[in-house]
Amino acid sequence: MHLSDIIRAPKVVLHDHLDGGLRPATIIELAREVGYRDLPTHDPAALATWFREAADSGSLERYLETFAHTCAVMQTREALERIAAECAEDLAADGVVYAEVRYAPEQHQERGLSLDQVVDAVNAGLREGERRTGGRIVVRALLTGMRHTDRSLEIAELTVAHRDRGVAGFDIAGGEIGNPPARHLPAFRHLKRHNCHFTIHAGEAVGAESIHEAVQVCGAERIGHGVRITDDIQVHDDGTATLGHLAAYVRDNRITLEVCPTSNLQTGAAKSYDTHPIDLLRRLGFRVTLNTDNRLVSGTTMSQEFQHMADAFGYGAEVFQELTVAAAESAFLSLPERQRLIDEVIRPGYGVG
Repeated sequence: MHLSDIIRAPKVVLHDHLDGGLRPATIIELAREVGYRDLPTHDPAALATWFREAADSGSLERYLETFAHTCAVMQTREALERIAAECAEDLAADGVVYAEVRYAPEQHQERGLSLDQVVDAVNAGLREGERRTGGRIVVRALLTGMRHTDRSLEIAELTVAHRDRGVAGFDIAGGEIGNPPARHLPAFRHLKRHNCHFTIHAGEAVGAESIHEAVQVCGAERIGHGVRITDDIQVHDDGTATLGHLAAYVRDNRITLEVCPTSNLQTGAAKSYDTHPIDLLRRLGFRVTLNTDNRLVSGTTMSQEFQHMADAFGYGAEVFQELTVAAAESAFLSLPERQRLIDEVIRPGYGVG
């Protein structure tokens, strides 16, 4: 498939951070409005380059430092609405038909917004973005608790309160090292009591033990990244593989891996596209999805991620449809909504009746 064909093909993204996908020009305009003076440059093209280069460190911790600039301009209702609307527009322009966009409400309270006001602003922006695209995209929010703070239960309660108003579920994110997901068990227990969906970042900077804790202790339905599941897979010289008990459990129970190749290269979770474990995991039968993580910080789009996989592994329309259907099946939507998305949007978009 040519890039133009990939852009037109329907895509589903489950792992996309709102604060990692701003338009550079918007950051500059909002920084001027709020008096934020710490941007490294006020040229949009140069700023986009700065984000990519700053993130290319091989360290998750260094990668996360870039978000200080984006969060600094996401502190008012007007800014949040604008950024969310532009997010929906940008995803739709790239052929995304369904997206779950995540953000941490606690990071947007520096100018006095309450948590509910943050969520309402983002939801209003997403609805406006959907309207501007003529309904070509549906976007739902995931509310993120931060691993290094003690507000995860509060955010879980917020998720439940807004679950029928544009919020699809909960996430836990931030630096993995020294911040195991089990620290936030009260949040996960609250979500389970209220039958609410959640995903957990795991297996990115920390190995298979992080994934084990996320799945077996916390009960994650999906794993953000999860590429370090390969720590529990032994690949033999003849190309066959033996799965450990954790890897087999994740595969056999269809626990979705939200894989983000470009981001994985930047944080050191993978060394190159050609050797990225996504192809091995897909061939072994894991439920693998393809995602952007942070479009600005990683300098990527869903179409570009597809293109990287086409170049590295020869993927074409058949595999891209497979990955997209897997993402739709894993979406935090009702079964009828997922079926409609697959049968009426995705399959026809790939020429399958």
